[in-house]
Amino acid sequence: MGGQDKLDFIIKNGTVVLKNEVRVLDIGIKAGKIVQLGEELDGGNAAALQDAAGLTVMAGMIDVHVHLNEPGLGEWEGFETGSAALAAGGCTTYVDMPLNGIPPTVTVNALEQKLAAAKDRSYVDYAIWGGLVPGKLHELIPLHEAGVIGFKAFMSSPGDPSEDAFREVDDYTLFEGMKIIASLNKVLALHAESEPIVAKLGQAMRAEGRLAPADYVASRPIIAELEAINRALFYAEQTGCALHFVHISSEAGIHLITQARGRGLNVTVETCPHYLTLSAADLDRKGAVAKCSPPLRDASEREKLWRAIAEGRVDMISSDHSPCPASMKEADNFFDAWGGIAGAQSSMELVIGEGHVKRGLPLTLLSELLAAGPARRFGLQAAKGEIRIGADADLVLIDLNKSYILEEGQLYQRHKHSPYIGEELHCKVTATYLRGQKVYGEDTGIGESKTGRWVR
Repeated sequence: MGGQDKLDFIIKNGTVVLKNEVRVLDIGIKAGKIVQLGEELDGGNAAALQDAAGLTVMAGMIDVHVHLNEPGLGEWEGFETGSAALAAGGCTTYVDMPLNGIPPTVTVNALEQKLAAAKDRSYVDYAIWGGLVPGKLHELIPLHEAGVIGFKAFMSSPGDPSEDAFREVDDYTLFEGMKIIASLNKVLALHAESEPIVAKLGQAMRAEGRLAPADYVASRPIIAELEAINRALFYAEQTGCALHFVHISSEAGIHLITQARGRGLNVTVETCPHYLTLSAADLDRKGAVAKCSPPLRDASEREKLWRAIAEGRVDMISSDHSPCPASMKEADNFFDAWGGIAGAQSSMELVIGEGHVKRGLPLTLLSELLAAGPARRFGLQAAKGEIRIGADADLVLIDLNKSYILEEGQLYQRHKHSPYIGEELHCKVTATYLRGQKVYGEDTGIGESKTGRWVR
């Protein structure tokens, strides 16, 4: 190579997780792209070197389910702190959800406000979900044209009763919305819980004074998840709409979705680290910091989810990072505490630590769930999701031999509560690179430059 072909950067001697194999390789990077993969690349031909001997190098996580709460509710999180936490956890691209912001992203004007809030304030790349809500069907095509990655709808109440908040869909809006979204070749992401079931059970629990964590779990049973999945799949068969089911908590739910795919439906499923590492029994010990919906299930259900992952029946794992001020987790009863787990920074370490270090699942499978699967589903695969020549150099270095106890002071998110504080994580992210630029280092912390871009 001549001097004009000098590389910007080489990561040397890392154990590199490729699509179908894991090999010790050097990675040559130029202009933010992976341009060489090989053994013993010429270090003299690079402006900078990073020795990754003893470390595992993976494609950065693509987290398609995060709530960063801007505009309007930035005091809950915000793009700056949320993206810092994601970067420290090995995530290089995230997709921000349309609710828990005021206004929610259900109009082009609201999208523009969100993009303005994100501009020059994100440490890693991002895309934006639009929302499907009653009374706004006419906004779907303009949002599509403005660049949203897909649409999100709630089949149960999102929990905020105020007029300007995100609303759940009625059946008419869901069916008509699916027709429009199908015509746009976009994906509809669904929070699948039956509102009639969970609302009635919740009312009954409150009326009986049953307000403990176990009562909350009982008020949102797996059957509520299954009923909503079945209804949405039925509508999808009539409309041809592509669906993505978010945060599925049960193996039975995954079974329904994979059965539908076998019938030819265009449908994918995600689960979350909290369903894979915690159980309903943890709620008594941890309290509302571990409250979410659907709720944590029992330990046997957790094992069934891992079995579904090992069998290749889950398409991706996302954080569902849903932060709030700590005061909102404090309530006289469990039903009144805000539901949402703030875990963005821990997702990759939880999945790799629990899935590979402890359970022996292949790193290639876990990389598919964390990066390649999300990239492919949401049209980012040209540049993201894999370590290969021509892809963005979005990389994470992980020490599989380093376990540690998570402490509050290590968290970058705005509000330092997490159900994983005090827990042992079985691997450690040591560095994260976005397009070849280091955005996080274990020793140096988060970098200064916020170079994250909007990915349309």
